[in-house]
Amino acid sequence: MSSEPSTESNLPPVAPEVLAEAVENLTARLRKKLDAAIEGCAAGARPGEDGGVTVRFGEDALVTLRPGPGAAVTTAEQATCTCLLAPRCLHRAAVLGAAPLADPEDLSAPDGADVPAPDRAAGPATAEPGADRPGAGAGPGTAGGSVPGPVSGSVPGSAPESGSGAKPAAGSASGTTSGSLPGPRSGSGASGTAPAPAAGPVSVLGAGTEHGPDAEVLTAAQLRAACALWRAAAEALAAGVTAGGAVVQAELLRAAHTARLAGLPRAEAATLRVVRGLRAARERSGGHRLADLTAAFRELLHTAGLLASGTAGGPALTGTVRRAYQPGGSLRVYGLCREPVLSATGYGGVVTHLLAADGARYSVSDVRPGGLARARGAGSASVALGGAALDHAGLARGGLRIAGATVSADGRLGAGRGVQATPLRGVPWTEEPAASLFARPAAESVAVRLADRDADPEGAEPALIGCEVIVVGAAGEDLLVREVRADAPLLRLRAAHPHPELPHTANLRRIAAHPGLLLRVLGRPDLDRAATLRPLAVGPVPGARHTLRLPEEWLGRADLGYDVLQGGHFPPGTATAPSAAEGPDVLADSPLWRVRRLLESGVAGGRRAVAEAARTAEPRTAFGPLRRAGFATAAELATALAAEADRRPRDVFGRLTDPSPDGYARAWLAASTHLAAAERSLVAASWAWGEARDSGEARTR
Repeated sequence: MSSEPSTESNLPPVAPEVLAEAVENLTARLRKKLDAAIEGCAAGARPGEDGGVTVRFGEDALVTLRPGPGAAVTTAEQATCTCLLAPRCLHRAAVLGAAPLADPEDLSAPDGADVPAPDRAAGPATAEPGADRPGAGAGPGTAGGSVPGPVSGSVPGSAPESGSGAKPAAGSASGTTSGSLPGPRSGSGASGTAPAPAAGPVSVLGAGTEHGPDAEVLTAAQLRAACALWRAAAEALAAGVTAGGAVVQAELLRAAHTARLAGLPRAEAATLRVVRGLRAARERSGGHRLADLTAAFRELLHTAGLLASGTAGGPALTGTVRRAYQPGGSLRVYGLCREPVLSATGYGGVVTHLLAADGARYSVSDVRPGGLARARGAGSASVALGGAALDHAGLARGGLRIAGATVSADGRLGAGRGVQATPLRGVPWTEEPAASLFARPAAESVAVRLADRDADPEGAEPALIGCEVIVVGAAGEDLLVREVRADAPLLRLRAAHPHPELPHTANLRRIAAHPGLLLRVLGRPDLDRAATLRPLAVGPVPGARHTLRLPEEWLGRADLGYDVLQGGHFPPGTATAPSAAEGPDVLADSPLWRVRRLLESGVAGGRRAVAEAARTAEPRTAFGPLRRAGFATAAELATALAAEADRRPRDVFGRLTDPSPDGYARAWLAASTHLAAAERSLVAASWAWGEARDSGEARTR
């Protein structure tokens, strides 16, 4: 689930292809005025007739949006303007450009509808940051994958790194990338050579790409769509946030729509995340994070590059248009907790996490238009599953016996006509199957989640893990805890949903005021930060004296997104808190921040910003600390990126002889993919830091 707050807007969501068509119909003169015209459109939106929304431009121009049954504008006819130039007018395009983008899954059938497989797109309607992947925040670089296209060939000095804590991955992390991308050219910035242009599909070689008997060759239409998407993404990366206005975004949306028509919904979803990130950055939205936009660009370029190579690995890379619900037979599931869901497109709701007797994970979601108000109210809304007389609050602390269940690949339960559900008594966390969640060290559980992410970098968010911790104290908005075992590192608990109208942050503050408190925590590990867990629910530790005292009807747990902890829920007196001595943050304290800053400056300021960085300092001096720390490959890839960004050959008349951004995009993707792989290794090390520290002290003694 995404942890970013939703962006409130009076305008209805707009299908990406509608906006792309409106911008494409503008003249060159009007396109230059589009960004300025978009400003203020959302604030000027007013309710109109028949459920529509109107925006007035002066006396003669009134734009009206009339959303369809799905509460979104899905056709050009639903957006009209009264001016003489309509529908090829600036007013209409500006209002469409100010409206939030609708997700393809938002426009499809709701969960539980009897839709024949393949069913709807993977993931609930959540912001991507991610989320918008249903969430959030997953790094698209493959730890063991290849980078599409050479940087070129092999990068000088790309020997395996020593002492870095990160093992170079084949292809991407080792500095050697094999393969090519659409339209390769001569004169790569890294080595001065590049393969000759190839006609037709070109394979991308290296670990992580799926070649073999099960690999699928893309159709000609898919190849054309992937190549167009790569070109649009490379142009947007070279422009950056500063020049990535409505016209650049429209080019991305047009390429995304082409990819969708060609049967590449995963590429389309990655493109929409980039466009939303560009919008949030240009609007200086409070929910914008440059790191999220950088990760979105990496995922888009990685996906488009592999697809444009001509051979894809099936649904894992191309995706599915709708989530497929398959028969699941009879199930007994028990509630674990509720999690609020917010979407950047104005959707809100709840997901209730469930656990079967055999340990299988399931969920029931209720996500619809409504934003924050919907997310807050859905926690106590009725569960639309087989006629069960339960609300989500009751299901989170109860259970269901389901006959004729339908289940998606990610464990979501459908609510078709043939499903029948009967309520069951809930199971506390002290009994099986929930008790097994807290019996395993957190480091082992996180290692499994990291391995799953390496296998499918753009897959679903990591599954929930449980652990018993003792409260250390507050660290800003975070809560410091230490797992109850001798060799455990200090962990950070960060609000899963930081929206001020949700109680996550307030609950963590109240817990932080009780150092020494023993807790059971159920949450999702943040695989992009060192030793960080985003808790969804907490409960008392069995047999402990200084622990939570929750009402009996809460069944021994509090949902941090809905339940509000009060003073009476905490034990009287104080307890001895463990030492707050924290080891080094292996991620934040590593010199890899230099590469991260270079990549993020390229996303923010475009190719020009990276080139300027190359001119102001000698690259080998700037990245010297990386080499001294053992990150030789990262240093070489960053140096190659800076050199490629500044490579702008011109003829005797001062005209660019090679204006294509392909080489720059390949160099940026190589450095970004390697950085993601190295950071994942450091994150894994942070969870086991206490164990490694103790073993090192033992060897010293």
